Amino acid sequence: MTVQPTVLVTAATGNVGPHACTHLLRLGARVRALVLKDDPHVTRLPDDVEVHHGDLSVPGTLDAALEGVDGVFWMWPFFTLDVRTAPEVLRKIEEQARRIVLVSSVGVHIGLEPVDNNCHAYLEQLIERTGLEWTFLRTTGFMANALGFAAQIRAGDVVRFPYGDAARTPVHEGDLAEVGARSLLEDGHAGQKYLVSGPEVLTQEQQVQIVGDVVGRSLRWEDVHADEARKQMVAAGWPPSYADGALDYFARLTRRPEVGSSVVAQVTGRPARTFRQWAEEHADAFR
Repeated sequence: MTVQPTVLVTAATGNVGPHACTHLLRLGARVRALVLKDDPHVTRLPDDVEVHHGDLSVPGTLDAALEGVDGVFWMWPFFTLDVRTAPEVLRKIEEQARRIVLVSSVGVHIGLEPVDNNCHAYLEQLIERTGLEWTFLRTTGFMANALGFAAQIRAGDVVRFPYGDAARTPVHEGDLAEVGARSLLEDGHAGQKYLVSGPEVLTQEQQVQIVGDVVGRSLRWEDVHADEARKQMVAAGWPPSYADGALDYFARLTRRPEVGSSVVAQVTGRPARTFRQWAEEHADAFR
C-alpha cells in the first residue's frame, strides 16, 4: 500500500470501530470514520480520526469518505440496514480502494449461515466477485455481548437468560480490530478467511461468574425459556429471524462448544486477551 495508507472504518462508533481506528493509527495509517450525522457516540473515536458523515443505506453519501482511500474496514449493521444496498456500496468501494476487511461471522465458518439469508455469507460472496484484496474475519461472539446482562447485574444478583451452559469462545473487540488493521496494512492476508476467537471456552454462566468476581459480588444464573428471551429480544429491536437464529445457536452450543482458533496470536504476535481482562476493563458498566 502507499507510504501512509488511508483507511475508512464503517460503523465506526460501535463495539469494534473505535478499536479499529486506534490500531490503524498506531500502525501508521491515516484513518477516516464513517459516522451518521447525529451519532451521539462519536466521542468514542480517537482524536486523530477524520470524521466523515455518511449513511451506508444511502450510497451516494459515501463519495467524500471514500475518495482516495486505500482500504476499508467494513462492518455492516444488519439490524438497521437493508442489505440490498450493499452491492452499490461495494461498487463504490471497489472504485477507490485496493483492500477490504469484512467483519463476518463464525456462522459462515461452520456452514450454519446460508447465503440466501442476506447476511454475512451474502456479503462475503459479493466481495469475492470483486477485484479487491479481501480478508474475512469470521468472528465468534464479542465479549461485549456480556454488556447485555449489565442492567440485570446492576439491578440484582441474578441473570435470567436461556442456555447458561452454552459454551462460547468470545473474542475481545480490540483483538478482532487489530487482526483487521494488520490485514489491511500488512501483506500476506489477502484471500484469508480467518476464524477469529478468544483464547478460552466459557459458558454464558461462567462469564457472568467472572463478572461477579471482578465487581466483588456473587452472581447467579437462572435459565429461562427461549420463548421469553425471544420476546424480549424482538422488543429490543432484533428482527425475529435474527433472534431465532441466535437462540438456536445458543442451544447448539450447550451440546458442542463453539469453535476457536489461535489467529489473534498468529497475526498480532501476542496472546489473545481473556474474558477476565475484558471484564476488568468494563467493570464500571456492571456496578
